[in-house]
Amino acid sequence: MNDPATYWLTFTNIALGVVTLICCGALAIGILQEVAARRKRKASVANVDAELASLASSYGGHVFNVPGLGVTMADGGEELRKKEER
Repeated sequence: MNDPATYWLTFTNIALGVVTLICCGALAIGILQEVAARRKRKASVANVDAELASLASSYGGHVFNVPGLGVTMADGGEELRKKEER
């Protein structure tokens, strides 16, 4: 290591190695954060699905009261009242 050219070459290689390790660490942290976010999102969606299933079961599974439309039935079930013919 008495040669100055060898010293700077070794120093540059060590610096590039450290920069590479820092970049790999940043990439690993990013991947872990993405995986955690996807798991959290999946858990929250599962919670919403459970709430929706609970809501649907309280309405008999196919009847919803929509303001402006009244009672709607997804399967086209029987009408509540017969329409008067004119």
